Amino acid sequence: MRSADIPLSLYVHWPWCVRKCPYCDFNSHALTSSYDPSHQYIDALIHDLKHSIAYAQNRELISIFIGGGTPSLIAPQELERFLETIFSLLKVASDVEITLEANPGTVDTAHFKAYRSIGINRLSMGIQSFNDELLKRLGRIHNSEDAHKAIKIAQESFENFNLDVMFALPGQTLEELKFELNEAIAAQSTHLSFYQLTLEPNTVFAKHIPDKIPDPDVIYQMQDLVASSLETAGFEHYEVSGYAKPGKRCRHNLNYWQFGDYLACGAGAHSKVTLKDGTIVREARFMQPESYIKHAIKDSAVAHERVVAKEEQAFEFMLNVLRLREGAPLDLLSERTALSLDDIQPGIAKAQSLGLMPKPLNRFVTTVKGWDFLSDVQEIFL
Repeated sequence: MRSADIPLSLYVHWPWCVRKCPYCDFNSHALTSSYDPSHQYIDALIHDLKHSIAYAQNRELISIFIGGGTPSLIAPQELERFLETIFSLLKVASDVEITLEANPGTVDTAHFKAYRSIGINRLSMGIQSFNDELLKRLGRIHNSEDAHKAIKIAQESFENFNLDVMFALPGQTLEELKFELNEAIAAQSTHLSFYQLTLEPNTVFAKHIPDKIPDPDVIYQMQDLVASSLETAGFEHYEVSGYAKPGKRCRHNLNYWQFGDYLACGAGAHSKVTLKDGTIVREARFMQPESYIKHAIKDSAVAHERVVAKEEQAFEFMLNVLRLREGAPLDLLSERTALSLDDIQPGIAKAQSLGLMPKPLNRFVTTVKGWDFLSDVQEIFL
């Protein structure tokens, strides 16, 4: 394993949103005043980024992803200041993918044009649904009219954009999902992410389970409907939730799934980097925005750091690469971890005996059955 050969990305976290959604388990916090924290927070991000420079090991950034929260709340001039800092401190690929997440309820033409002009070249919009009643149940701040307006603005400003849409929503029927799919396809985006609603711990939905969650049989039909509809519309189903037009797969997410390295900055942001000696290190920043800012300004934004032990690497590797429909080449294991194929042969043999991985194994990939029981395959390597 040569760390210098492992692709490198950067994740940037913006922790604020207008209102926290009841299903959301991300590190997001509702803004409680009219105060714009952009300037102070960007200062903290710059301090945090400087801490990470050594981990880059002179590698080029292949992608930058600004997630949240709702990063489309960031003042464009402050985001420009941060991007300029990234380009001055780190090597950046000439074709770097720079994604910004946006909420349709915080979109206007001037902001989108400003984001595009400062170097954002990919947009990811959290549409979630085109159904006003379902949007209300999800606690979203936008309605279907806002969604269509945001899509129109995105089409005018960006050649490359993604829409996030959810399914298996409270009370949702197959017919309603067909409507969502038709609307999403009509948006003519280059990428669609269709996520099944899951009741994550410590969310409002986990504490107060909504009525009429579709039963497992219906959810299975919904999964099939999503895959077949989007593939018919010309999207490649390349990852569990990811569908892309040819050549438009999300480079940033692909680097995650291929067990690449990524720097991180921002409240609660997690990084994974490989040192020159092959040690894999994971870091987590302070979660609360105020605490993060205070520590980052003092160059101590990292709250937790741990080395990924060799015995943990098989599970972490499989947790990522098996999310890809095409899997990963066998050589990638030794290129991205301290393991050889022999080290994980018992797990492979067990998965094959259960019909979850193919024989012979020419790539790290599941069978059709294994794809349906993906978490079971991954857990074999724990």
